[in-house]
Amino acid sequence: MSTKWLKTLGAGLALSVAASTVSAETLRVVTDPSFVPFEMMDQETGEMIGFDMDIISEVAERAGFEYNLQTMDFNGIIPALQTGNVDIAIAGITITDERKQIVDFSDPYYDSGLRILVRANNSDVDELSDLEGKKVGTKIGSTSYDFLMQNLDSNGGVTPYPGSSDMYMALMSRAIDAVFYDAPNVGYFASTRGEGRVKTVGQLYEGQQYGIALKKGSQWVGPVNEALASIKEDGTYKTIYEKWFGPMPEDK
Repeated sequence: MSTKWLKTLGAGLALSVAASTVSAETLRVVTDPSFVPFEMMDQETGEMIGFDMDIISEVAERAGFEYNLQTMDFNGIIPALQTGNVDIAIAGITITDERKQIVDFSDPYYDSGLRILVRANNSDVDELSDLEGKKVGTKIGSTSYDFLMQNLDSNGGVTPYPGSSDMYMALMSRAIDAVFYDAPNVGYFASTRGEGRVKTVGQLYEGQQYGIALKKGSQWVGPVNEALASIKEDGTYKTIYEKWFGPMPEDK
């Protein structure tokens, strides 16, 4: 079910921060096509766009590799890295101790957390405890699903969906009472397609950091980290961030 785009990044490879130690090659990079605005398909061009897509393009150029981009459901990404079917994954992947046992991570490149999304006329839900016994949508294989399982005593109404658009449509059609998922994703939906129909409520839960995931023992961890550091130092990261999320907080 993969869709592939070959990204040829010739310009700038000679200036790569890692070209002297790791020879250029084509790596298999995978993402989840439904985590807006981090990664999504441009309906006009058929290509993947988003914050993560801009980040991996810059990282590849500076680290000294070309890449073949594939898409798959999020819950298949870590297994694909484990089996060596792909080399690198970027899909708003939260760095966790459990995941670090089976894949390598870059340094964090985005600070996130989890948040509640409800219909605009909902006045019953303000915090996590209000979700007890309610129908709550989240995403298969996500840390938000794990969090609900661990923190709700009555979690029988928690429904994992394969894609974020599925759970948002379920919320607006009243099939579920709330969505609990990554804050930037629910916030983006609330301010775009869901504007006036849904709203975010409550605090940010479980502060998280996203990292680029690589297969265990990858030689590219160092070059990727150096590339991430360089885009932060020269202002490229800030430009990409503000393209997708608006003004960047001072502490980013």
